[in-house]
Amino acid sequence: MKKIPHRLYLTEEQMPKQWYNLRADMRELPDPMLNPATFQPVSEEELYPIFCKQLAHQEMDCTTRYIDIPEEIQDFYKMYRPSPLIRAFNLEKALGTPAKIYYKFEGNNTSGSHKLNSAIAQAYYAKEQGLTSLTTETGAGQWGTALAEACSYYNLPLTVYMVKCSYEQKPFRKAIIETFDGHIVASPSNTTNTGRAILEKDPNTTGSLGCAISEAVEKAVTTEGCRYVLGSVLNQVLLHQSIIGLESKTAMEMLDEYPDIVIGCAGGGSNLGGLIAPFMQDKLTGKASPRIIAVEPASCPSLTRGRYAYDFCDTGRVTPLARMYTLGCGFIPSANHAGGLRYHGMSPILSKLYHDGYMEAVSVEQTKVFEAATLFAKQETILPAPESSHAIRAAIDEALKCKETGEAKTILFGLTGTGYFDMNAYSSFLNGTMTDTIPTDEELEKAFGELPKIPGIQ
Repeated sequence: MKKIPHRLYLTEEQMPKQWYNLRADMRELPDPMLNPATFQPVSEEELYPIFCKQLAHQEMDCTTRYIDIPEEIQDFYKMYRPSPLIRAFNLEKALGTPAKIYYKFEGNNTSGSHKLNSAIAQAYYAKEQGLTSLTTETGAGQWGTALAEACSYYNLPLTVYMVKCSYEQKPFRKAIIETFDGHIVASPSNTTNTGRAILEKDPNTTGSLGCAISEAVEKAVTTEGCRYVLGSVLNQVLLHQSIIGLESKTAMEMLDEYPDIVIGCAGGGSNLGGLIAPFMQDKLTGKASPRIIAVEPASCPSLTRGRYAYDFCDTGRVTPLARMYTLGCGFIPSANHAGGLRYHGMSPILSKLYHDGYMEAVSVEQTKVFEAATLFAKQETILPAPESSHAIRAAIDEALKCKETGEAKTILFGLTGTGYFDMNAYSSFLNGTMTDTIPTDEELEKAFGELPKIPGIQ
């Protein structure tokens, strides 16, 4: 009998040498970004003041199916990639399910997450262009940590605007970002015009990713030799993260497996888009038809309760408009929301695929997420990030359905990272003080009422 490995690593030679651009196989492309002043489609050149030129090109490229990964980035990847594909034998046994559960573990670097896959690419292109500094935002802190690592590698000064409530909940994220020479600011702050305006309107605001994006963009466009980079949502980020799915598919082929169900947590879409990319390609081209499930927090439910509409990507309304599932750029999740995935909108690529019926979406309450996280940790010995645990929750639910039906389905989910910087959230769950907060229809309608009015569109 063939021995089934608990974990499978590709060799360095088997690692992808190209990223996969999912847009090249989409039957209908996402709607273009719009200039907020003219409501006309944004050109690549209009993005140059905000993004590195090569990243702006990747953002707008809808036709190149495979894009070469620069050799220098490949060499950096080899420090922590390929990441393992792991069979969750103990979790399967604990659930008593006939399902086979695999997970792609992305936590094997200091950021504790998949975010470094895009961070190093964006820092590389900034250095190549001769830029002298970068700015960004971060919510839970994984992206800020990853970008600090990447910028330190290239000796690029970095300013990170971190959502205030996360900044206060996760002090050790601040310490590690500073270890890699990053400068971190709690957002909204009094260091930018946007931040001061937000604080004047609501001095006690706990912040949002939209607020932090506004501050980071303002800092970038008013600083010589500086550009803004983003860790999720954008087309370029999903492109870089496709290495997750490409590795996963190759590893499963080596095991003679193919997933019936692919599950990823969903905030802005970076991990989900990266994990599902080659499997969605199969679905779009008719080679296979896996179920693809996005899992989001019930406290920030952009796919399951949002509007498919043009909206600003930031609270200060200075960024281009993107058509996506959104809760409104002014939406701020409850301060007791500890599970990450706080962004008000979803990647335009994923929004379009969801809108066209190629994937499903579910939302889950955070207490149920942490129930799944602790069960997983006990069975598989990895303390998962709260974000990742949304995918774990859905994977467990699907495995239990298999137990009821007797179907031996193959489930693949993304374990985006570790939860070692999230101990306040775990403590809150374990001591019984964690609560679930779900926005009311009235609250969401108020946010929808502030969506931009675009002549001839909405």
